[in-house]
Amino acid sequence: MSISFEDRVAIVTGAGGGLGKQHALELGRRGAKVVVNDLGGSVDGTGGSASAAEQVAQEIVDGGGTAVANGASVTDLAAVEQMVEETMSRWGRIDIAVNNAGILRDKTFAKMELENWHAVMDVHLTGSLNVTKCVWPIMTEQNYGRLVMTTSTSGLFGNFGQSNYGAAKLGLVGFMNTLRLEGAKYNIFTNCIAPIAATRMTVDLPGFEDSEERLAPELVTPAVVFLCSDQAPNGRIIQAMGGRYYSADVRENTGVDLGTSATVEDIAANIDTILDMAENQGILERTHHR
Repeated sequence: MSISFEDRVAIVTGAGGGLGKQHALELGRRGAKVVVNDLGGSVDGTGGSASAAEQVAQEIVDGGGTAVANGASVTDLAAVEQMVEETMSRWGRIDIAVNNAGILRDKTFAKMELENWHAVMDVHLTGSLNVTKCVWPIMTEQNYGRLVMTTSTSGLFGNFGQSNYGAAKLGLVGFMNTLRLEGAKYNIFTNCIAPIAATRMTVDLPGFEDSEERLAPELVTPAVVFLCSDQAPNGRIIQAMGGRYYSADVRENTGVDLGTSATVEDIAANIDTILDMAENQGILERTHHR
C-alpha cells in the first residue's frame, strides 16, 4: 500500500541541501505541505542565506507539491516560534517535524575550544528542543504528531574528534526516550534516524572518498519518511546507510545481585558478569524513570 501524506503538514529543518533536502522533496512528492527550513550557513554554522531553502521549496512546487521556504535558525527560539505561527496561519496544523539541522566543528577533545562545544550543542540538541517545544502543544491538541530526531553513530558508538557532536547526538536519543512516553497518549510518536550518507558535512571525513553514489543521501530518506507516517513505531532508532536499514537500541543485562552489603571487592570479583552483554543474559526493557 502506498504511503501518502495528503493533508499532512511537515517542517523539515536543515532542508536546503543534503539529507534534509531529500526528506523534504520526498514528503512533498507524497502530498505533504512542507516548510523547507534552512539558515543557509556553512558546515560550521557560520553565514546564512535563504536561497538554498527557496530552491528546494520551488523544486517541490515545480513538481506539483506545496511548500514554503523558511530561513530561521533553529537556535533562535523567537524565529522558530514565528515559523510555527506562520505555518499554523497558512495551513492550520503541523503533523510532522524532522529535526535535521546540524553543523560540524570537529577537533580532538584536547584541542576543542568550548565555543565549539556550545555551538554544536545549540544547533543539534537545543535546536531540536526549540522546534519540538513549539510544535508539541499543537500536536497534543490535534492528537497527532510524528517527530524525527537525527542522531548519529558518533553518539551511539563514538567517533574520534567528535566529542561535541557525539554528545549532542546521544542527547537526542535521551530526549526521544522521554518524549515517546509523554507523547504516546496523544498519538505523538518520536523516533530517531541515524544516517550515514555522503553530504557536504561528511565529504572530507575518512571513509567517505568517492562515496557520493554508494552513500547517497536519498538512500536514507525512505526510513525517515516511514518514521513520519501513520505506521511509524514509537521510540526506535533506525540506522540507514547505502540502502541498508537496521536498528540500534539501549540495553541492560540482568547482571548480578550482590545484596545490600556489596563492597568494591564484590564488584571486582563479579565484574565479568556485570559487564557481560551476551544475548542469553536476558535484556530488560526499562519504561520508567530511574
